[in-house]
Amino acid sequence: MEHKSKLEISSMTLHVLAMVFMLCDHLWATVIPGNDWMTCVGRIAFPIFAFMIVEGYFHTRSLKKYVGRLALFAVLSELPFNLVMGSSLFYPIHQNVLWTFLIAVFLIWLNEKAKKKGKLWLRTVTCVGTLCLAFVLGLVTFVDYNHAGVLTVLVFYFFRGRKWWHFVGQLLCLYYLNVEMLSGFYYEVEVLGHSVNIVRQGFALLALIPIWLYRGKQGPYNKVIKYVYYGFYPVHLLVLALVRML
Repeated sequence: MEHKSKLEISSMTLHVLAMVFMLCDHLWATVIPGNDWMTCVGRIAFPIFAFMIVEGYFHTRSLKKYVGRLALFAVLSELPFNLVMGSSLFYPIHQNVLWTFLIAVFLIWLNEKAKKKGKLWLRTVTCVGTLCLAFVLGLVTFVDYNHAGVLTVLVFYFFRGRKWWHFVGQLLCLYYLNVEMLSGFYYEVEVLGHSVNIVRQGFALLALIPIWLYRGKQGPYNKVIKYVYYGFYPVHLLVLALVRML
């Protein structure tokens, strides 16, 4: 009996796609300005990374080591990030995205602790409390994507699964966070004689296509690949900063 093949992608494919999309965005912001298609493609990167942070939380063998690696590379990424975003070694009003993820991981941990208690009221209070904390911490710490970034990770945490309502929840929440909350620059296009505004940040919703094609398969993985994932962020920022200075 023949088995029908399903279209699906692995964790490795998601990581590679996210890195390529992020590189496009950062190239647009540094050495290849004026090519707006690159930053539109770049919008897809962050939700994929946010999704993978949640997957990493649940699949890691040691949460302490997972957090430790994130913290280590957050520190290593700070100077390259400052050089790219602020053209300075010190840029306190904008912190790199790994700090965003660390805040989100802490809030996920709080929810998981409450879940283990088995009390519905505690889980409800913790859920509401962490959503409020995500909003506040994302703003006061000046992390990348601010409160919307931390909340994006929590969206993939609270709607983790493959039931129809998980997909609907992810879609609606990402629409609100990117189109309504972040909004910003938009393109005005003509559709059937009517003027339509397309919010650039809204392209982030396209990230749901590869995310929904992921069904838990890891793909090739070893220590080298693991540290390529972590190291790509600070290394490519540093290279871009040096190229721009030259």
